[in-house]
Amino acid sequence: MGELIGLIGVMIPILALSIPIVAIWSKHKQKIVEMEIQATAEKAAQYATQNTELEDRVRVLERIVTDKGYDVATQIEALRDARKVDALLEKHEGN
Repeated sequence: MGELIGLIGVMIPILALSIPIVAIWSKHKQKIVEMEIQATAEKAAQYATQNTELEDRVRVLERIVTDKGYDVATQIEALRDARKVDALLEKHEGN
């Protein structure tokens, strides 16, 4: 019986000291979870912004490609012709 009282006498202070430690640990874990949630929300916002930007770019490209007055082949040939002229000018200036 005396040993039981002695054991209870030792356990009460240990238990009393462990309660604040558990409370601090619990608050710490909660803060970590909140930070993870915030980081996830920030990443989601970044992905949403990037997705919106990509959608805008695709819309512009669709508009360019489907525009009836837009002739891709003609513009490519014009670029090739411009490069030929530039190459000839560089060759001529080199001599």
